[in-house]
Amino acid sequence: QGPVVEYGGGSAQAGASLRLSCARSGLTRSSVVTGWFRQDPGKEREFVAAITSNGELWYTDSVKDRFIISRDNRNNMVYLQMNSLEPEDTAVYYCAAKMNYGCVTYECYARTSEYDYWGQGTQVTVSS
Repeated sequence: QGPVVEYGGGSAQAGASLRLSCARSGLTRSSVVTGWFRQDPGKEREFVAAITSNGELWYTDSVKDRFIISRDNRNNMVYLQMNSLEPEDTAVYYCAAKMNYGCVTYECYARTSEYDYWGQGTQVTVSS
């Protein structure tokens, strides 16, 4: 396993909920930002949500009212609670860790090149 590992993907009906977990136990120090991204085959990896070490939350517009990112610092975990799932949410979901400061804008947090460590991805499939 790598320094960042995702858990919790699976299949769900539209309207249902799933929770993804990201274990950061392999990191030698705490990440400054932990983000969730997703990717459909043939498409670019896209930003979903991020949480910073001081508690700032960032979401892409399409999930803002449905997904919740949170963290458990004691267990070094970050979660993505996905509610009201839609077929368009079907993708491989990746957790990523950014180890250094420097982002102050949404565009920065959403940029894949800002992140230093990536998990292997977990499939989420939503059927209508």
